[in-house]
Amino acid sequence: MKGFDFQAVLEDQRLVVQPVSIETIWVNITRRCNQSCFHCHVYASPERTEQMDDVTMDQCLKILGSLDSCKNLDITGGAPELHPNFEHLVLRARELGKHVIVRHNLTVTIDGDIKNHRDKTYLPSFFSKNQIELLASLPHYTRDFTDCIRGEGVFDKSITSLRQLNAFGYGQQDTNLKLNLVCNIDGPVSHQDRTLLEASFKKELLDNYGIVFDRLFAVTNVPINRYFETLNQSDTLNAYMEGLIGSFDPGTISDLVCRYLISIGYSGYLYDCDFNQMLDLPVQSRELMTVFNFDLDLLLKRQIRLGPHCFGCTSGGGSS
Repeated sequence: MKGFDFQAVLEDQRLVVQPVSIETIWVNITRRCNQSCFHCHVYASPERTEQMDDVTMDQCLKILGSLDSCKNLDITGGAPELHPNFEHLVLRARELGKHVIVRHNLTVTIDGDIKNHRDKTYLPSFFSKNQIELLASLPHYTRDFTDCIRGEGVFDKSITSLRQLNAFGYGQQDTNLKLNLVCNIDGPVSHQDRTLLEASFKKELLDNYGIVFDRLFAVTNVPINRYFETLNQSDTLNAYMEGLIGSFDPGTISDLVCRYLISIGYSGYLYDCDFNQMLDLPVQSRELMTVFNFDLDLLLKRQIRLGPHCFGCTSGGGSS
């Protein structure tokens, strides 16, 4: 994406992106997923085999327990529930008193772990028992749109899964079991657009399926990996990037997630965010930093690595 200089835009507006703290550890524990979505920036699929080993996972937990400032563990994948030690990671983090967020694709509850013949229908009970906050991905409130993005039958499985979560108290008033939906949008999304889209999701899912949830996060598709290829093949990459740049909002800089977290890959390397991880842009420091030479002081003094993909988090109302 030559010619789309994010740093130049920052300098032109006298803006800087600097780390503030580490309030969240965002850990990617596997690239395996039961889906193969066309917009996936992880290249996740049922064929992927990469996953975090036990030693690296235990080191992540040691770091989590050592950081008073870090209140949250954000677990992602692929489908993180397909990692054989997913439950161990969740339980240990909760024992440490940390808030746990799981990025859940909904259908893994229904599909299970086909490769290893593991049933996953227990997940709603496990999530609720351990007070897990869910970021559940659902492209749209209509069947045709969702199945077009994720594959035939995904919408119906997602609805079944959402109903199960509601039955366990998720999205219900006074339960403190947070069920937030996530949808990916092709282009900048304003605050007003988000408000209207959330209202539409809530009305349609309640009226048609009796489903309730807390919030909708409408996230701009970041043009890397699978989505980059889609744009490139359709000869719309330049137009897409120009749309993001044209909607750049300097007000999004203060809340960029890279300023408040650290991302950890399945192999233990550290990154400024999950997108940098997928672009193989590790944290810049005096030496390549992993969970085994983790240094909080150096991380808080680091220079965050930026690139054209950062326009995805700073356009419209922001996606960070």
